[in-house]
Amino acid sequence: MTSVACGIDIGGSGIKGARVDLDTGEFIGDRIRIVTPQPSTPQAVAEVCKQVLDGLGISDNVPVGIALPAPIVHGKVPFMANLDESWVGVDLNELMQDRLGRSVTALNDADAAGMAEVAFGAAKGVKGTVIVTTLGTGIGSAIIVDGNLVPNTELGHLEIDGYDAEKRASSGQKELQDLSWKKWAKRLQRYYSHVEMLFSPDLFVVGGGVSKKHEKFLPRLTLKTPIVPAQLLNTAGIVGAAYQAARRQSE
Repeated sequence: MTSVACGIDIGGSGIKGARVDLDTGEFIGDRIRIVTPQPSTPQAVAEVCKQVLDGLGISDNVPVGIALPAPIVHGKVPFMANLDESWVGVDLNELMQDRLGRSVTALNDADAAGMAEVAFGAAKGVKGTVIVTTLGTGIGSAIIVDGNLVPNTELGHLEIDGYDAEKRASSGQKELQDLSWKKWAKRLQRYYSHVEMLFSPDLFVVGGGVSKKHEKFLPRLTLKTPIVPAQLLNTAGIVGAAYQAARRQSE
């Protein structure tokens, strides 16, 4: 596998990219961030991705991975929440091939974060099933089995006790409902116990901005499965996209 790849993380407010050292998972040089265009149509976003690649000076032989805030099913976007609705049905690989003149590896942003944690972060060296969750406005998820991604899981939308799980247990709901750490931890306990029952994972990794305060809530959880905070945080989307692109190129 190549030792350098490029990752681009497309978000609702910003599009970020960097060169990644695949031996360490660290950025090579500076990260570039450009404000997401409005409206955030596929063509407008692809143009910004080109600007990011040009700014980074990415050569044709460097693998490029792109993380998108939506499922990617056989290259296509089935639905979109954080960008323009015109993304629905778009083949991301074809779009980028046309605009960038090169092939890319596309994956969901939570999946990219999960791959980053397995390759370089909290789950490095862990065999078996790793479930990475990102606690934010909703709950993102990634399942990785022996280093291989099970793409497009939506464990934040599991129905638990008659509720969509993320409507009760996300950190966004904690803020919205002004829940104490103790009360929120009870909801997290119900959520992670249910996921544990379904999958019997070897490790849970918890990411999202709130994971910086993991000592406030993770010790309150009682699970059979070890549960640890994520390590890469804001770099995870870029790093995971770059890592997955390099893996795909080497297959």
